[in-house]
Amino acid sequence: MTRHVAFERVHNFRDLGGYRTRDGRVLRWGRLYRADSLAKLRGADWDRFVELGVRTVIDLRYPWEIAAKGRVRRLDGLAYHNLSVEHRPYDQAALGPDVDPARFLADRYAEVAYDGAAELRRALEIIAADDNAPLVFHCASGKDRTGLLAALVLALAGVDEETIVADFALTELASARLIADWRAAHPDRTLVWPGYGRAPGDIMRFFLADLAAAHGSVEGYAAERLGVGGDLVEALRGHLLEP
Repeated sequence: MTRHVAFERVHNFRDLGGYRTRDGRVLRWGRLYRADSLAKLRGADWDRFVELGVRTVIDLRYPWEIAAKGRVRRLDGLAYHNLSVEHRPYDQAALGPDVDPARFLADRYAEVAYDGAAELRRALEIIAADDNAPLVFHCASGKDRTGLLAALVLALAGVDEETIVADFALTELASARLIADWRAAHPDRTLVWPGYGRAPGDIMRFFLADLAAAHGSVEGYAAERLGVGGDLVEALRGHLLEP
């Protein structure tokens, strides 16, 4: 299987299977996906999505984003959860060219990690339930909010930091198309920030380092801030990892 699932209008849909944990186990393919907005699924894209057999969607966007841009289509047997993890909106496209993407976005992720604790815990609970799989979680571009949740899941599953950083940086392969989508949707605006749509690995390195400095590890953060106990972590590992 390939990690990227090819769609015409969805640019950043990826299978999180195949990653190896520190103790030698492997994440199962076809169980957990990350993506940009599924509201863009149409025609053959929708048919391809249905073929994946997804049973659960977690939409990490604000309700006002969903009202403006739409959500994944309703389908019998498809559960939908809107868990808006970000509580302090900001306009990336309007940032000045002198804003460093790595430090700026790592700081925004830290805000989400604390402001969105209740939503992140609920997302982990849903992901940890075996009968919710296959599952896909997404935001608008599949980079920031989605990247944060992917990092938490991979870390709790036992994946090492460099692999988590590399998974985050794969969004770079979709950056040009995500930027083109933004320009098409905003013909009356100028894209000011050169960092828009980019995913340099240092963003995730800084974020993980900040969590480790405050809590000792991602696992420590999850326990102390999210109230995630060993039972939830074991449930998550139990169905995401191959025996």
